[in-house]
Amino acid sequence: MMAQETPDVIAKSGKVAATAPHAERVRVIACGAIAREVIAICKANDLKHVDLVCLPAIWHVFPEKIGPGMRDAIAEAHADGYSRIFIGYAECGTQGQLDKICAEEGIERIGGPHCYSFFTGNEAFLGNIDNEFTAFYLTDLLARQFEAFVIEPLKLDQHPELRQMVFGNYTKIVYLAQTEDAELQKKARWAADYLGLDYEYRFTGYGDLTPAIVNAAKA
Repeated sequence: MMAQETPDVIAKSGKVAATAPHAERVRVIACGAIAREVIAICKANDLKHVDLVCLPAIWHVFPEKIGPGMRDAIAEAHADGYSRIFIGYAECGTQGQLDKICAEEGIERIGGPHCYSFFTGNEAFLGNIDNEFTAFYLTDLLARQFEAFVIEPLKLDQHPELRQMVFGNYTKIVYLAQTEDAELQKKARWAADYLGLDYEYRFTGYGDLTPAIVNAAKA
């Protein structure tokens, strides 16, 4: 991976290019919400043959865009000569569209229903899901950009009454932290206060994302 500062949200046109010869490369097509994490994993594991293209993270608010965007990104990867492709998405609210694309293309994706699950560890998350159906989860990205990904799309700043309407059935914010960052913890606690919810911090690291990327790079 290129040693460069990475924006929080990488658009489809934003790429982090591998340094290995083209024939050895693996194209990861991922959600921009996990761009930092994928890059960190590649750096930590010396995966110089992995290159990254991300679809916009804000598409989590519009999951119907993910499937068509993924088809375009896969077609682009094939046109660029990539035969080894990995999808850096969980199911992510696509109602089976990503799994259909994976089956049609013979491409694997990260396991799990969403990033909260694979960051926690899918087995652990699913084992505890019945106890946390009133939890609203944050990741590092969502803590860092809570306004852009929660407040602004839901227009909570313009219509404060919507806070209770949208979040009235939640009891707590759980910050699933990929890094130990005091400033992000402050932001996450602020988000909980903003929504009037209890706050809980859990350090997860990268969870199942690490073996998913490492195994994809070895395939």
